[in-house]
Amino acid sequence: QVHLVQSGGGLVQSGGSLRLSCAASGFTLSLYTMSWYRQAPGPGKERDLVAAISSAGDTTRYVDSVKGRFTISRDNAKNTVYLQMNSLKPEDTAAYYCYAFTPNPNYPKDYWGQGTQVTVSS
Repeated sequence: QVHLVQSGGGLVQSGGSLRLSCAASGFTLSLYTMSWYRQAPGPGKERDLVAAISSAGDTTRYVDSVKGRFTISRDNAKNTVYLQMNSLKPEDTAAYYCYAFTPNPNYPKDYWGQGTQVTVSS
């Protein structure tokens, strides 16, 4: 079975830390650019990019609101990508999703993780 399996998340106080993991099952993660998205609660909220990392792990980028607080990383040997979240704020509360994408037409284009809830209390 081919999918991304997420773990981590939960409830944390403001200023705390959490680490999200996203493990690939049934395909090779090293072929894919990996990203983390989040969707805040409430109607009309979109799924927004938080961080991304290249297939080799040598390039990363972040949305301004998480720079200096979140770190995306990957371990291709373990077929897993991570999002370390420090100094969490209530506005970080959202459902977080990992996303795998490849422009290579020889492989399936993309996969989404099942999502995991992060709640930051003030």
